[in-house]
Amino acid sequence: MLSTLYLVRHAETEWSTVGRHTGLTDLPLTERGEAAAQRIGERLRAITFNNVFTSPLRRATRTCELAGFGSQAEINADLVEWNYGLYEGKVSIDILADRPDWDLFRDGCPEGECPADVAGRASRFLKRLEEITGNVLLFSSGHFLRVLATEWLRIPTIHGTLFQLSAGSVSSLGHDNRTRRVMLLWNETSHLRTGES
Repeated sequence: MLSTLYLVRHAETEWSTVGRHTGLTDLPLTERGEAAAQRIGERLRAITFNNVFTSPLRRATRTCELAGFGSQAEINADLVEWNYGLYEGKVSIDILADRPDWDLFRDGCPEGECPADVAGRASRFLKRLEEITGNVLLFSSGHFLRVLATEWLRIPTIHGTLFQLSAGSVSSLGHDNRTRRVMLLWNETSHLRTGES
């Protein structure tokens, strides 16, 4: 059985610093994001991973590489970020100006993915992990990882709206002593403060 599933949200991009919805737009990391990705590697150095997976988007693959796991990583298309459709590149405040009651995890995006689409990808990926033992590490994007957490916990996708994830954060999912699926760690960012004043 899988021991622990470690989730890494990619490090900072130009759009993540201002909250622009970055789905399939393939942005690079900022200089600060590249430094943060290296610190993610330091944070995870003491853990042995049997498998490493990454989204094909370069913000995830570059974070993975700089963290020191690039040679071990397998690219998995199911790990790409939510397709925001017409909301790509927009910030939430502008979307809410047109749709005041909009919630991504309930409503999805016009001409993009609905929550069931993203949950289906997350579920398919988790199904693949059923045959894997030991620790697994994956690099992806914030909204996808929040949906993955809801699928792991077997709770409705709408609850993903409650799971904030910072760029460069580390989280983990696993089991309690009764083998129930649980959240072990969420949105840890202490490694990102290393060296900052």
